[in-house]
Amino acid sequence: MSRIGRLPIEIPAGVTVTLGDNNTVTVKGPLGTISRTLHPAAILSIEGNHVHVARPDDTKENKAIHGLTRVLINNMVVGVTKGYSKTLVVHGVGYRASVEGNKAVLNVGFSHPVTVEIPEGLKAKAETGLSVHGVDKKDLTGLTISGIDKELVGQFAANIRDIKRPDPYHLYGILYKDEVIVKKVGKTAGK
Repeated sequence: MSRIGRLPIEIPAGVTVTLGDNNTVTVKGPLGTISRTLHPAAILSIEGNHVHVARPDDTKENKAIHGLTRVLINNMVVGVTKGYSKTLVVHGVGYRASVEGNKAVLNVGFSHPVTVEIPEGLKAKAETGLSVHGVDKKDLTGLTISGIDKELVGQFAANIRDIKRPDPYHLYGILYKDEVIVKKVGKTAGK
């Protein structure tokens, strides 16, 4: 039995979970509604205020799907109750981040500002006064991305970070707030 998959998912007060055709799970909560179609091999059931996930047999594929299905449903429940967020920090001389309507505008050392459209279902907020491990500056700007879909929040944050990955010599670029990058030593003059 999967150690993760066998754990029941508690449905908190104010949240409703419905099972539909083709293993479609819909979760409604205070922050919104999220729906997802899961693998057909997963056996889903609701007993009281818990969701249970089972598997038909012990094949390698079904063992993997068992734990994955449980985690995906749990992420949906947490998303509609608490939500998810990721904070990105922009570090560099003249580097800035701002939000204009439904677009994030990044000035990160290119000859032009980079404009990225914020996907539907996500919110982005410009922040100031941020700091990052290994960087002496304490007043950096950045973006906080939040939403109810963990996968969407993480993917959008990764797409923003890919615009200007951190340089390992100066740590200039876009970093996650809790990211630790080992700074490399630059070249030294020979004798």
